[in-house]
Amino acid sequence: MFRVLVTGGAGFFGGILKRHLLRQGYDVTSIDRVPDPGQHGRLTKVTGDLRDRRLLESVFGGHRYDAVFHCAAMLAHGLSINKKDVWTSNVNATGIIAEACRQYRVPKLIFTSTNCLWASNPGHPIREEEAPAPVEIYGESKLEAEKILFRYRRSIDVTIIRCPTIIDRGRLGLLAILFEFIQDGKTVWVVGGGANRYQFIYAEDLVRACLAALSSDGSEIFHAGSNNVKPLREVYQAVIDAAESSSRVRSLPLRPALAVMRMAHRMHLSPLGPYHYRMIAEDFMFDTTKIQERLGWRPTLTNEEMLIQAYQYFASHREEISRRTDASAHSKAASMGIIRLLKWIS
Repeated sequence: MFRVLVTGGAGFFGGILKRHLLRQGYDVTSIDRVPDPGQHGRLTKVTGDLRDRRLLESVFGGHRYDAVFHCAAMLAHGLSINKKDVWTSNVNATGIIAEACRQYRVPKLIFTSTNCLWASNPGHPIREEEAPAPVEIYGESKLEAEKILFRYRRSIDVTIIRCPTIIDRGRLGLLAILFEFIQDGKTVWVVGGGANRYQFIYAEDLVRACLAALSSDGSEIFHAGSNNVKPLREVYQAVIDAAESSSRVRSLPLRPALAVMRMAHRMHLSPLGPYHYRMIAEDFMFDTTKIQERLGWRPTLTNEEMLIQAYQYFASHREEISRRTDASAHSKAASMGIIRLLKWIS
């Protein structure tokens, strides 16, 4: 019987992973800053902050863990961002977790990292050995967390899985803005022509990647993401068609739109940060050859298939979603800010 710890277990992806592990017969401890609503005989729930060393010592000291899935992270989008909080939540907490794994002899740590380590299109799918180049606090903090974990590789098997935006039923955050536009029949705007291809990953596919990493030996970095990535305009149109919405996909001129997005971010009027307005009109994909060859992993859903599922969830739960407050950033709708003005005129 495996006993595992999932950080961010009350969050969007951490919750999906937690439920999958419980179904597979694992004993799971979930730790999160927000209360975990899950109920299961093999689930231990801890509400608390990963930066609390005493809390972590009590959690690790109370059980012997076979593995830790470190999924918790503080995002850096929204109308106001506390950069110190983002840094300490993503960097300091990771160091505390890694040290606890070493001290309590946890053999395996699996860390979900991000494509926000880059913020420009290099002209090809990015491989694991290419040097990251983040431009904002979230990507910088995740990169620093990777560096911390790398220093523990002689004591712990550390697997880092870098992934793009995780999509499934219940994924909200910034996507809730897109879904609200579609359900209300408003124009769905793309910046530039909408011909750029941007990779997502289906949450269940990421779960399978994490489980494959659990049975692998040694410390590695893997890139994971969807296959058959279509232009963003086509992906949005597929969701509109599935929703039977009257929305249309239209283009905003590239340079003026990016200039307005940068200004709105500086004035704290928009939830879109530097990563978003740099990447919103560019291609971005990971090369997933390594994880497919080493771990035998394959993605199952395309971008449009997973977005349709996420939209259907939003459409069915919109009223309840609007009342959510005590939930992770990906499990509640992001504030529109000045984007609401765009909706009014669409």
